[in-house]
Amino acid sequence: MTTQSAHLDRSPIKPRKASYSVLPGFRFTLGYTLIYMSLLVLIPLSAIVLKSSELTWGEFWSTVLDDRVIAAYRISFIVSCAAGLLNVCFGLIVAWVLVRYSFPGKRWIDGLIDLPFALPTAVAGIALTSIYAENGWIGQLLYPLGIQSAYSQIGIMIALTFIGFPFVVRTVQPILEQWGTEVEEAAATLGAKRWAVFSRIIFPELIPPLLTGFALAFARGIGEYGSVVFISGNMPYKTEIAPLLIMTKLEQYEYAAATAIALVLLVISFVLLFIINFIQWRIGRRVMPH
Repeated sequence: MTTQSAHLDRSPIKPRKASYSVLPGFRFTLGYTLIYMSLLVLIPLSAIVLKSSELTWGEFWSTVLDDRVIAAYRISFIVSCAAGLLNVCFGLIVAWVLVRYSFPGKRWIDGLIDLPFALPTAVAGIALTSIYAENGWIGQLLYPLGIQSAYSQIGIMIALTFIGFPFVVRTVQPILEQWGTEVEEAAATLGAKRWAVFSRIIFPELIPPLLTGFALAFARGIGEYGSVVFISGNMPYKTEIAPLLIMTKLEQYEYAAATAIALVLLVISFVLLFIINFIQWRIGRRVMPH
């Protein structure tokens, strides 16, 4: 018995097999990632900073703090935020309907959600303008009510809502598909009302994807140009957005001024997105089961 135990103790330990990876090794993929990010993101952003450095500090601040520029920033951020919040509300409803109910034409509606991704923004802007103008199909119903749906900030919000809508739906939809109905049914059997089930069980789980969808729609709205330029009216201090002002500077060959405005827009957008992602991370830690 002792001899057999000693023989078992001296048996060699089998080495673990290396984990198999479909993609190449870490060094290769990391190097490719850094090169890809540098060519498409870091170098273009660095070019904005370098081009803006052609201005002196006095010229830079006088350019970015001009009253017309400040008004364009304010319109871009406020309307983009309003459109993002509107997309959060209606995007949640649409995602809920597509996941929880079956009805004729469901696949067609699900496919139409991605239409703003495929449609050129200029075409979308022309279509929205023709529909919401004073003599358009919807505009002729809104203008008698005192609602100027085109050539106003409302028109800008309509365009930004159109191009940002898919972000919220496609972010929330997978979460709802993974979320089963067992917990809701259990809560209902315990006497919980529908609103209590939604507000205490379902909605906390949806806050992180809703914030992600809002951040994506908000970021897209800040930099949107094609769909807004037709329906906004492009009136300085009223309906002129920051991307349009940048294009105006470029057409006037004021490249340094254009990049200075773009740099401020980039920094503000990055800070806001960082705050949104931080809030999303904090909320995700709270709702995540321990």
